[in-house]
Amino acid sequence: MKFSLQANDPLSKARAGTVTTAHGEIQTPIFMPVGTAGTVKAVHQRELKNDIDAKIILGNTYHLYLRPGLDILEKAGGLHKFIGWDRPILTDSGGYQVYSLSKVRKIKEEGVTFHSHIDGSKHLFTPEYAMDIQRTIGADIIMAFDECTPYPCDYTYAAQSIKMTHRWLKRCCTRFDNTAPKYGFDQTLFPIVQGSVYKDLRIKSAEFIASMNREGNAIGGLSVGEPAEEMYAMTEVVCNILPEEKPRYLMGVGTPINILENIALGIDMFDCVMPTRNARNGMLFTRNGIINIRNKKWENDFSPLDAESDLHADLVTSKAYLRHLVHSKEMLGAQIATLHNLHFYLWLVKQAREKIIAGEFYEWKNKMVKVLGNKL
Repeated sequence: MKFSLQANDPLSKARAGTVTTAHGEIQTPIFMPVGTAGTVKAVHQRELKNDIDAKIILGNTYHLYLRPGLDILEKAGGLHKFIGWDRPILTDSGGYQVYSLSKVRKIKEEGVTFHSHIDGSKHLFTPEYAMDIQRTIGADIIMAFDECTPYPCDYTYAAQSIKMTHRWLKRCCTRFDNTAPKYGFDQTLFPIVQGSVYKDLRIKSAEFIASMNREGNAIGGLSVGEPAEEMYAMTEVVCNILPEEKPRYLMGVGTPINILENIALGIDMFDCVMPTRNARNGMLFTRNGIINIRNKKWENDFSPLDAESDLHADLVTSKAYLRHLVHSKEMLGAQIATLHNLHFYLWLVKQAREKIIAGEFYEWKNKMVKVLGNKL
């Protein structure tokens, strides 16, 4: 993997870059649609490529490990071939899912024992096994196995947790460096900065992660319920330490406003289930604010979803029709709303990139964050 910087915004830490992987180039800042179980919910791969122009998507190690399972993925030749996707893929390590399964998991130095949410069967993820699983899935960018601490989190627990995350990272790196990719293309390992909302722990973790000298770095454990101001403060601290010449990925973030504010702090890559999950509940993100399409006010609104958009579904679908589909629980409603939201998120980061290159990002960002949260 290679990363090159094209431009820096003069009034913020925002930057425009290019990540080059075996499956293509990713222009940053970028938003990565989440494809939990080998599918971005309600969107076909052809639409992801042709309508939304997603440059990279996510797969989820925990879910793919349980279903369809590693045997199927290996026989298929990896996740790219299994799902028919020829652009880059990033996989998380399963650490976040294991964190969210707090009632059915046990964390030890060796790794994490957990029970499947599908059939209750018992499994053990170690740092080494997380690398092996992701080698088999075959993503271009894979994540280190870490512990994602909850919010709020006791300081003592967070301090012990980052020590274990760092020990696990060393084991991840050793396993990754001593194994070969399975499908004839290179993979890249990103470590993850943790430390909850404690500045000194974030500094300590960021310094350790930077010292590992991998090709890119991630920031985890944010967007787990803490106030946005805490997220921005921790991101700023970490971005000031992580090397400028490597991409920075903020995991699980977030709202359109979160994304713009974190771009201004120096983040290059984002992912979040929000645009897809909220779409299925009738929430649309737009350049003027948020639409709850279920509201009665849209019942007789026959204007297009977004007349300024270049997405076919936005231009040919009226608000009244989408409201009808959502109320009727028709699958097409979820499909159209998801297409709209993902297209908007990709439009937003593309605009951010253009503004950074033009030297106009900061002023544009400040204008946009005032309207993006409006309830329409």
